[in-house]
Amino acid sequence: MSDTRRPNLSTAGEDAESASAQLVARARVMMVISALTTIFAIAAVVTVIGYRIFSQSGGGAAAGGEGVVALPKGARIVSTSASAGRLAILVETDGASELLTFDIKTLKPTGRLRFVGEP
Repeated sequence: MSDTRRPNLSTAGEDAESASAQLVARARVMMVISALTTIFAIAAVVTVIGYRIFSQSGGGAAAGGEGVVALPKGARIVSTSASAGRLAILVETDGASELLTFDIKTLKPTGRLRFVGEP
């Protein structure tokens, strides 16, 4: 029982449907690529931020410690300052000044600068 009243438009309809299906498939692929790129970019930014936070603070915990610095007899501390992971102490001894620097985490000496007047 074939229906002879309807014209056969199956080939024209299939071409239009296949073209639109290809277009939809291409759009889906581009959306997946865009989503994956965005996810990787966000992961990279979060990784860099986490690395910088934990590498600058030494893993999130500061190392505490005690230290003794032997000063010459009669020396007096003029000033102290802490900045950029360093502790600076200005000491005056017999009219000459000396700047001592220490690592703030380990309290190990990192430098010594002596200021003396010209004779």
